[in-house]
This record gives sequence, C-alpha cells and structure tokens, in this order.
Amino acid sequence: MSKARHGSRLALLAAVVCIGGLGSAPAQAAEVPTLPGPAQSDPGAAISYAKHHPHSAPPGTNDFSCRPGPAHPHPVILVHGSDGSAYSNWAGLSPKLKAAGYCVFALNYGQKPGTEHYGMQTMTQGAAELEVFVDDVLAATGADQVDLIGHSQGATVARYYINRLGGASKVNRWIGIASPSYGGTFFGIATALQTLPGGNELIVGIGSEALAEQVQGSPFLTALNAGGDTVPGVEYTTIGTRYDEVIQPYTNVALHDPGATNILVQDLCPLDQTGHFNLPYDPFSQQLVLNTLDPAHTIVPPCTFVPLGTGIAGVIIASNF
Repeated sequence: MSKARHGSRLALLAAVVCIGGLGSAPAQAAEVPTLPGPAQSDPGAAISYAKHHPHSAPPGTNDFSCRPGPAHPHPVILVHGSDGSAYSNWAGLSPKLKAAGYCVFALNYGQKPGTEHYGMQTMTQGAAELEVFVDDVLAATGADQVDLIGHSQGATVARYYINRLGGASKVNRWIGIASPSYGGTFFGIATALQTLPGGNELIVGIGSEALAEQVQGSPFLTALNAGGDTVPGVEYTTIGTRYDEVIQPYTNVALHDPGATNILVQDLCPLDQTGHFNLPYDPFSQQLVLNTLDPAHTIVPPCTFVPLGTGIAGVIIASNF
C-alpha cells in the first residue's frame, strides 16, 4: 500500500489510532512513464507533482539505451505501491541509484480503467504486467537478470512474479520496502471490517481489490506464502520499520524462509522513526537499499532523528487537495 487516495485514507486512520484467489491474469502492458520529473525529498511533494504532471518518470529512469556495466550488471526495476505511481514512490531513490551507476527502470501497473490511478487491480494482474516489463528491460539492456525493488504492494507484486510466474531465473535480488509479506491489520481496522457482513467488499470499495489482498490472512497471501515465502536462487531482503502506519503488526514485513534477510531500520538507527509512507524517501533507508544492491561497497549512513509520523500530513494533503 502506498501513497495516494486510499493510501492517504489509511494514513489518516492510522494517525487517528496513533493519536487516541489466485488465478492467471491478462498480460496487458504496463504504462512506461517517460516525461522526466525532478527529484523529490518527501512523499507529499512527489504525490503533488505527480497529480499535476501525469505520466512523469522518476529522475534517471527508463533510459532504454542504458547498458549495465560490470560493476552493476543488473538493471534495477522499481515497483510502486497501491494507488501510487512510479514517480510518486521513487522520485527520491531513483536519482541516487542512477548516480551510483545503475540502469534504472520504473513502470506504472494495475491502472484502474478510465483513471490515472495505478496499483488498483489485483496483484496477480500487476505481476503479469511486471513480467512483460522485465522481459522488455532484459531485451533492451542485454542483461541476464534484474534486481527488483518494491514498496508496499509493489514488493508483493514483485514477489508473486518471482515465486509464482517463474521470474526467479530472471531476478538476482528482490528488495521489499515496507512489504506486506504477511499482510496488515491496519491497527485492527481491516480485520474488524472483515468480521462484518460484506466487510471484504467494503475494503474493496474504499480501496481496491489489491488492498483487500494485503490484509493479514487474506486468501491471496495465504496461497502466495504456502510452501515457503521464498524460492531458491534469489536473494530476498526486507526493509521495515517498527513505526509502520499500515503493516501492523510490523513484524509481518519479515520473510521466514531460506534466502531472506530482514532489516528493521530501528535496529540500526533507533532515532529514525520513519514510517510506511516515508520509508522510500528516508535517507537512512535509501542507503540501506544501496548497500543491499552492492554489499561489497557498503556505506554506513548517518543516524539522524526522524520524528514519528514524518510525511503523513503531506501525503494526506497532497492526495486529497
């Protein structure tokens, strides 16, 4: 789940609380944004820019003439979250990846028909669109494999592609930022709704089918994780936060099976209280991503204070006004 209208509703609900099956999907093509946008340092500003400049591409992405060098042989593909977009999720991390020498790509998947809202269809459909995009990137760059980085829903869409659509042979690393690996209760709100008659339909109505699939215990996640939440040959890394406003309990971000490394930001920097929506824009977390992609050249990022709730107000305002 990410930044935009129903994501902002969840952020608002979470802020209030803090204060007081699986089938084949059509392999339709994802949108490939190409209009260059500026770098951003917080999610609210990125959402606002994306609303006023649809189809914007995060800085440094989607240069299909890019050829990976020996230092970074795997193109990086960025996968946005629910009701987000390539730009709104990745306008902070993408220029840092490009500056570090990576070929970087990003797609808009799961478009709701007749709207500019993405990440709204089932995650099965989103994964099918990602499958096509991965093949296009590999064909254009001449690479053998890619590295996938997903935020929230995007992390699970990418993991479904790897684990269930045969993507493991084409993926070197999977990095999930605030991944709903085992779903969220959203501080009990979603699970309470599910106990009501028609509760699941209500979740779909205020959000999307993909949102309902990310609730803890959903049939989608149960099936995806059955028999193991990883598959051989891929390195999996989750980056989570104790203060996740959406994935509750926050421990549901972690994967359990071989090949998985789970990083909690506060284990490394207790001062950083960044949450779900701000995580892709948090400099400390961004460096963790860079370290995961290139462990031979790890840089210890400065540990600085990030207040609880950073970014939530901006997400709500930018998404609704």
